[in-house]
Amino acid sequence: MSISAKPELLSPAGNFECVRAAVNNGADAVYIGGKNFSARQFAGNFDIEEIEKTCDYCHLRNVKVYVAVNTIYKETELKGLLSYVSSLERIGVDALIMQDLGAAKLIKERFSIPINASTQLTTNSTEEAQALIDYGFSRVILSRDFSVGEIKDIVSKCTAEVETFVHGALCVSYSGQCIMSSMLGGRSGNRGRCAQTCRLPYTLYDGYDKITEGYLLSTKDIQALTILPQLIEAGIQSFKIEGRMKTPEYVAGVT
Repeated sequence: MSISAKPELLSPAGNFECVRAAVNNGADAVYIGGKNFSARQFAGNFDIEEIEKTCDYCHLRNVKVYVAVNTIYKETELKGLLSYVSSLERIGVDALIMQDLGAAKLIKERFSIPINASTQLTTNSTEEAQALIDYGFSRVILSRDFSVGEIKDIVSKCTAEVETFVHGALCVSYSGQCIMSSMLGGRSGNRGRCAQTCRLPYTLYDGYDKITEGYLLSTKDIQALTILPQLIEAGIQSFKIEGRMKTPEYVAGVT
């Protein structure tokens, strides 16, 4: 894969004000979620009319729009999902971000809209990345827990675009695959309802003896500003900012 002269800067947007904030501060693309089928059910999110408004606003300014359709779906939801994707293709969104391989296969068979492999697919090797590309994905979004060397190795061998996170929240578990929220509270991250239980305070005991307490599972956020030159040299095509539940001010500042 050839190295891009200027990687895409991809910003999050949980509502239209965040879209405006991203675009007006230099984003090359934004990613959003619908009212359904998205892994951030507690963001503001967009109905079909708002997605169309976002596409019109962004495309007039040469900014791309990606829509996250990145949860795991039940059999009864597939008809509604396909109808939704039909509307997204009509509107002219630039790509979908997906995790569910079965749903992705159905969409590839029925629509021409590009599909990006979500970070929730936990792509950890060149072989996994290439398998997703062979499956029909146009872009692979890497796990958030790679070293620069590992990223460079995958990009050098990939035959499609590679995207990586450069700022924002970092899961304590495998990127996007934690089931802690589901086990403790019945709210599955793979269904868009993560309760962020890793962000809560905990107390560590050894038997009955308290060892320590505090935010023991909460990781520091990613902040890759200092290594952006290395990531550019590695050949990453898209730099992604995490934060579809953040404010317009946050989106503007980080972008």
